Amino acid sequence: MKNTVLIVDDTEENIDILVDLLREEYNLLVALNGKKALDLAYSHEPDLILLDVMMPEMDGFEVCKQLKSNLKTSNIPVLFLTAMSEIENEAMGIQLGAVDYIRKPFNPLIIQSRIKSNLLHKNYQNALEEQVLERTNRIEKTKEIIIKSMGVIAEYRDPETGAHIKRTQNYVKVMAEYLSKIEKYQSILTKEVIISLYKSAPLHDIGKVSIPDAILLKADKLTVEEFEIMKKHTTKGRSAIEAIMVDLPDESFLAHASEIAYSHHEKWDGTGYPLGLKGEEIPLSGRIMAIADVYDALISKRIYKPPYDHEKARKIILQGKGTHFDPAMVDAFLVLEDTFHAIALKYTDEPSE
Repeated sequence: MKNTVLIVDDTEENIDILVDLLREEYNLLVALNGKKALDLAYSHEPDLILLDVMMPEMDGFEVCKQLKSNLKTSNIPVLFLTAMSEIENEAMGIQLGAVDYIRKPFNPLIIQSRIKSNLLHKNYQNALEEQVLERTNRIEKTKEIIIKSMGVIAEYRDPETGAHIKRTQNYVKVMAEYLSKIEKYQSILTKEVIISLYKSAPLHDIGKVSIPDAILLKADKLTVEEFEIMKKHTTKGRSAIEAIMVDLPDESFLAHASEIAYSHHEKWDGTGYPLGLKGEEIPLSGRIMAIADVYDALISKRIYKPPYDHEKARKIILQGKGTHFDPAMVDAFLVLEDTFHAIALKYTDEPSE
């Protein structure tokens, strides 16, 4: 497949010379002024641009400056065509992002050699970028598989369903997206962090794999001793996730999973577990997850309780404002309650066989 070269020169004679020289090897675009050059560059995104410096109205320096300031064209190699010999002019062009200078009158061998070498370099860079992108995509896929696999393990041990994991995951996402629009949280809840929270949420109860069946599946109220054991699922979950993080020292994608696992049972007034954190000592991820997890537990059937309707769950969460829950998280929930309800209806529990 031929590369595309855009030739920009206000002298038709120069254009004709370059077209005759290059037409066999490249697809060519031609512009006689700077404005037309920019239009063609933006619409066709050529592989390389031969750009005359001395042009009326908009010179080559200004064209180059605009090309390099646009994301669509910033990486296109620009080779200046010029009769100017002053070193300061050449330096200006290089500073603007040009990769080379070709002096007039043209030497055909030099033009062909410079174009080939710069296109080889660009194609090599593009190939490297594609490899990096492919590797990045594979890594991201691996991360998702690790999280999903750990979540599946938790499902096998926990009487709660996969639908619970889907629901809480989506509650967390809509909460984080809403909060990200509030000034206080804008710098924290970036797009990347929201994606990380969404992916990590399924691991909030991974520590339950360490809890004995006699306690995890118990239909009656837990004794004080049993509850102390149950509470350890937060620290056990954190330890399990951090064990993986030790083997992946350059990866932070499980950091939010670790935070959520150990902090989603902390309470705003400091009466939660495992650390008794209070107020904003509790990570934001844990404060968001607390709302998501409790709401879903309330509307879901459990061994120890029937499902509550949305209104009753809403009332209980509102009662916990400032004690169990961060008031700001409750306010966000009240704004999003219809969305929560819709998510709950979308991901319903499948009937037990």
